Amino acid sequence: MKTLVCLLLILQSALAADKPNILWIVTEDNASHWLGCYGNQQAKTPNLDRLAARSHRFTAAYSNAPVCAVARATILMGRYSPAMGTQHMRSRHAIPSDLKTYVHHLRSAGYYCTNASKTDYNIAGNDKQHWDECSSKAHYKNRPEGAPFMAIFNLTNCHESSLFPPKFESARQSGFVPRKTRLDPTTLDLPGHLPDLPEVRRDVARYHDILTGTDQRIGGILAQLEKDGLADNTIIFYYGDHGGPTPRGKRYLHDTGVRIPMIVHVPKKWQHLSPFKPGQAVDEVVSFVDLAPTLLSLAGVAPDPHMQGRAFLGQNRQDPPQDNHAFLYADRFDEIYGMRRGLTDGRYKYVRHFHPHLWTAPYSFYQFQQPGWVAWQKAWQDGKLSGVQAALWENDTVTEELFDTQSDPWEIKNLANDPAQAERLAKMRVALKAQMTKIRDTGLVPEPLFPVVAGDQPIASAVSSDDFPFAEVLDLAFLASARDPKNLPALEKATESQNPVIRFWALSGLTTLGEKAKPAADVLKLKLKDPLPILRAQAAWALYRLGEKDLALKTLATEITDPDRSVTEQGYLANIYMQLRETKALPAAWIKKAKTVGKNTQPRLSTLVENLKQLE
Repeated sequence: MKTLVCLLLILQSALAADKPNILWIVTEDNASHWLGCYGNQQAKTPNLDRLAARSHRFTAAYSNAPVCAVARATILMGRYSPAMGTQHMRSRHAIPSDLKTYVHHLRSAGYYCTNASKTDYNIAGNDKQHWDECSSKAHYKNRPEGAPFMAIFNLTNCHESSLFPPKFESARQSGFVPRKTRLDPTTLDLPGHLPDLPEVRRDVARYHDILTGTDQRIGGILAQLEKDGLADNTIIFYYGDHGGPTPRGKRYLHDTGVRIPMIVHVPKKWQHLSPFKPGQAVDEVVSFVDLAPTLLSLAGVAPDPHMQGRAFLGQNRQDPPQDNHAFLYADRFDEIYGMRRGLTDGRYKYVRHFHPHLWTAPYSFYQFQQPGWVAWQKAWQDGKLSGVQAALWENDTVTEELFDTQSDPWEIKNLANDPAQAERLAKMRVALKAQMTKIRDTGLVPEPLFPVVAGDQPIASAVSSDDFPFAEVLDLAFLASARDPKNLPALEKATESQNPVIRFWALSGLTTLGEKAKPAADVLKLKLKDPLPILRAQAAWALYRLGEKDLALKTLATEITDPDRSVTEQGYLANIYMQLRETKALPAAWIKKAKTVGKNTQPRLSTLVENLKQLE
């Protein structure tokens, strides 16, 4: 027996010796344009710059979602969040039980997996259960002798909250940032999409100091790896978890929100696992959905057929397809609803707003603890802005955006109406539709209707079922968001469907049409008696935009004060009030009750109520 145990230990040790260690260093909320190695002449990030000089620097790497929990669900599972129903921020909806995390596969292959320490996976269940260790003290040093490791160090120092005055002052007091900013806010180069305001300039200068401090901590992690004698056997990934943190970064599908730094160092021993050379800038489009299959490929683990990404390194690497795109998505962030989808080939980006009757700012109230965001909104309220800097705050928005991020890196000039780009626009529109079909995008079901459509099963299972009319719903969603009066008859007819999701998109389309939906007024009044409260509210929304304000507000008040309304339904209804800029009409009784509905719910009604003054 002892002989058998010894042989097993020897075999395990031999297998471990043939597997690389993998170290992930993750920083929060910094798009690639903030770093020196990505061309920012104002940056001071020497440790990352040195790492990039001897590694692969991916120049077209993307977070599929511009916010942490949604992006992390994609990373963990190797599946797009809208393919799982995890696209709404901190929603914690269940996913199909046959889906496995990359951590599960690595641990099954003998890897010791540690996470220090952020999880935020946006999936029902205990986030920490996936790991051998998951805490601020989790470390590869604690692994069993001879075991390969996969270790994550997640640095939160550069999170958008680092620019909130109390946190920034704390960073000053601790010496993490200097008392005086290294860059002079009045003379620094300001990104072209931002308004030239003192508060914005100060936040940009401060964030450069924050990233310099974060870079020093990254240097410490790399130095420790060297000191431990592990650098020659460890593949290092550094990436930002999405863009941000200054205004119109995080939560936006612009490159400032989704184009991330990604540096991968493959030591000489493991160079055969990479087709790229040390120090090479790699222009292949990669995104977070690709990380899980790439990890398995590097670790010599068989591919998981449920994963939707492409292994871009390792023994199972796949070359990028000719039409390689990163798929981008944005839905409810915190308390504010919306649905956007996008594609980018690394240069051209197509974004579709499926509810163009919504505003494009704010997408969250959390950001208003940052001086730059507050200053931008006040400048708009005071009538001091024009063009795209004013349009950000106004209803309605455009349905389609097309940007050339090479000639217009700050995505200011929308090319969607440029005749010279008509063919490209049409091609990318078709490609987006095909991508949503391929993954069976659950975003087509509004979150308050999840229980109606799915019952007790995961929403992903319901939408993937043959019983769900996916193609019909998708076609209608594109039709509804087109804002074309020619579609009015088709939208009116769709309101008669037995399927609640089809009725929803029909009513959304009529809402989007605004005054052009006037011929459908009688149909909308009939829909005030729809069996489902959210659809009754959607009809009221459309009627308000037709001038039927009293009738609409009476309907909304009845719905939001109904004791049977779920928190999700109440949040959606409150969003309608916000979008109509009628928050003062919210029933006082509902506001009083909502103040008690807090952090254990999504959306957080208490936070929503606390921030209504921001819209007044």
